[in-house]
Amino acid sequence: MIVCALGLIPAQTGKRFGDVDASAWYSGTVATANAYDLINGYEDGNFRPNERITREQAMAIIARAMGVTRLDIVGADSELARFTDVRELSGWAVKAAATSVKAGLVSGRDADKLAPKAFMTRAEAAAIVQRLLKQSELI
Repeated sequence: MIVCALGLIPAQTGKRFGDVDASAWYSGTVATANAYDLINGYEDGNFRPNERITREQAMAIIARAMGVTRLDIVGADSELARFTDVRELSGWAVKAAATSVKAGLVSGRDADKLAPKAFMTRAEAAAIVQRLLKQSELI
């Protein structure tokens, strides 16, 4: 979704993940997302294309996409204090979550719940991408 929204041309070559067949319809998009550092895959060298994405994973991707669009947010460290479930965030996702919340791209599921381990819905993802594009003045 983010590769398409940013207008990135799917790559024909690039890093291949162990579980992404080169003939898969999405392989070029995955390679492009990796080339732009939007995704890194898992430590085992896989991408896990059939798994649902968590909110913290989506926040990491959207924070990286902010770099692609040059949407710069500074000083986001205290943005997560209002969420009672902030301790559920994985260490690798804390900075990305704070940045995406401060930018106004991501909000909690409730006023005080970030729900980082919950699965991201397509509607949430579409709304976040739209906010990114608007704030980056791309639409």
